[in-house]
Amino acid sequence: MPLATGLAARLLSAFVLISAVTSSGLSSRSSYTIKEKHHVPRNWARVSRAPVDYEIELHIGLRQARFDELDQRLFEVSSPSHLHYGKHLSAEEVQKLIAPHDESVDLVVEWLFENGIKEDLLSFSQSRDWISTTLPITKVESLLSTEYHLFQDDDTFVVRTSEFWLPAHLHEHVDCVQPTTSFFGSPSASKKRNHKYIILEHPENTEILLRSEAASPISAHRLDIQNACNASDVTPLCLQTLYGTKDYKIQSSATNSMALTNYLGQFNNRSDISLFLSQYRPDIPPDGWDFTSLSIAGGLNPQTPATTWQIDHGKGKEGNLDAQVMLGLAYPTPLTVYSTLGTPPPFKPTAFAPNNTNEPYLIWLNYMLALPDSQLPKVISTSYGDIEHTLPPAYARRVCNSFAQLGARGVSLIFGSGDSGVGTNGTCHTNHNDGAPETPEFLTSFPDCCPYVTSVGGTMGLDPERVAEHEAKKFISGGGFSHYFPRPRWQDNAVRKYVSALGGLHKGMYNPDGAAYPDVSAQGYQYAIIWNGTKHLVDGTSASAPTFAAIIALVNDALMAEGKPALGFLNPWIWGMGDKGRGFVDVTLGNSRGCNGTGFPAASGWDAASGWGTPWFPALKDIALGERFRSQKAWYINW
Repeated sequence: MPLATGLAARLLSAFVLISAVTSSGLSSRSSYTIKEKHHVPRNWARVSRAPVDYEIELHIGLRQARFDELDQRLFEVSSPSHLHYGKHLSAEEVQKLIAPHDESVDLVVEWLFENGIKEDLLSFSQSRDWISTTLPITKVESLLSTEYHLFQDDDTFVVRTSEFWLPAHLHEHVDCVQPTTSFFGSPSASKKRNHKYIILEHPENTEILLRSEAASPISAHRLDIQNACNASDVTPLCLQTLYGTKDYKIQSSATNSMALTNYLGQFNNRSDISLFLSQYRPDIPPDGWDFTSLSIAGGLNPQTPATTWQIDHGKGKEGNLDAQVMLGLAYPTPLTVYSTLGTPPPFKPTAFAPNNTNEPYLIWLNYMLALPDSQLPKVISTSYGDIEHTLPPAYARRVCNSFAQLGARGVSLIFGSGDSGVGTNGTCHTNHNDGAPETPEFLTSFPDCCPYVTSVGGTMGLDPERVAEHEAKKFISGGGFSHYFPRPRWQDNAVRKYVSALGGLHKGMYNPDGAAYPDVSAQGYQYAIIWNGTKHLVDGTSASAPTFAAIIALVNDALMAEGKPALGFLNPWIWGMGDKGRGFVDVTLGNSRGCNGTGFPAASGWDAASGWGTPWFPALKDIALGERFRSQKAWYINW
């Protein structure tokens, strides 16, 4: 039975059933029990009840019937030792694995019909695991047996609730409902330099990359790094030399692709990019600044001069950094920019408009997952995230599972590990929604702690590099362990060794059995960028992420030049190389400090401050080309 026809038949059956239930006088209202309760983060203040005429686009996530199978398939296509390595799944294959049971669809639709929400108000994702509908706030409150309020953090306003209820028989069929209890993306955390992707501006003459701080002689393959990298800023030439990409000639620009994401009103100004490339990559043609810009849910990428408000709020600075780094390292690989959700002007009480009612990751992920395979970029860099415990666990897991779907389809997802070490001093407290008081604990960055993304820490210094940290500027590369996600199998060997070596250090402040991050590191200090027509120096793992993403784009280029698929989900490959001491330059100096303490120290091998270290492109390229199909050499040939 075709999907559309089958769904229509089930909707009709549900409507008939509801008519019978209604006529019998039964009501599911009496069977409501609490589905989710999540504490409101302390920086959000409740202002008032939500306006009665306000509307919400409600997203109901149905339980995915075969996600465990998807997880196994993802591991197989991402593990070099497996026969299926590189044989990424199609959109149709992924959709079959994550589709809910028909019973789940029927019961949820039945419940919606019972509450007067008819078929023409519902929309379904391609795999039917999401049902969306736009409703008045009063209808949503009745549907979820809850109350929504207006919350404020600095100049950002959202409409949220702290708990919601569902009929008891639906609990096993529904994973999450949003927007409800998630307070993603705290602006005050950014202003306190507590947000993971803050960008810091410094005087241009500040000397940070001091050669005199090097603890060992420059190795033979980096003899020219002294000439490529100066003491005040990091440029494309410095990165090309430091990571070994300078002499590589791109071959697959017609088939390869890379992308970055913009949130919270960030944008990428082509005029600034052109000026940057003319200064730091004069070998690139004048039109090298170009990229494809796509808007999702009203996201904007303006090319006009920045407004006073945008300048005051640093809009475009991070977006320019991402684009300038990726084009500066991987041009002419085509770049696509996804801008999701615009940022409205500052709140005005006379014109109520919450800034962030929808969840940006859900919107972006559902957009990406609906794309045909041919339109998915091979690698995506994102400089946006938050603290794990500010998100309800069910929502965080659902977002993480969506990243797994993209990984299974051959997309590498790259995130920075955060800029506050293990947590800004004075903020290291959390609770786990069980009613217990807040307890001291290191803070964990999401989605870095999701096992299905690659987390990149920040380094500074030249040879050797060390964990990026400058307390006066409140930038320390982040790392840690998840409370929501268990440690994945590819991390077992290295993480157990590291935790064992820690002994009792920081016992009780972290979860030793949780998924660990970062996976790798790259430079994150004193990047030269052009913003609003002038040069600025910026820091952050939001510089490290696009740097590593661009290097992966180059590895993909080499693979595709030989007719081989792109790398896709990276972590089993990365950790397998790391266990063998291959592909990365170990970082053993520094700490991911914070929480009024030393945090996690760098060490030989993997550590929670620098991951496996920084990439050496020639080795990564050769390993990818040499090992890719050795287990079953000819599976990718059409017989």
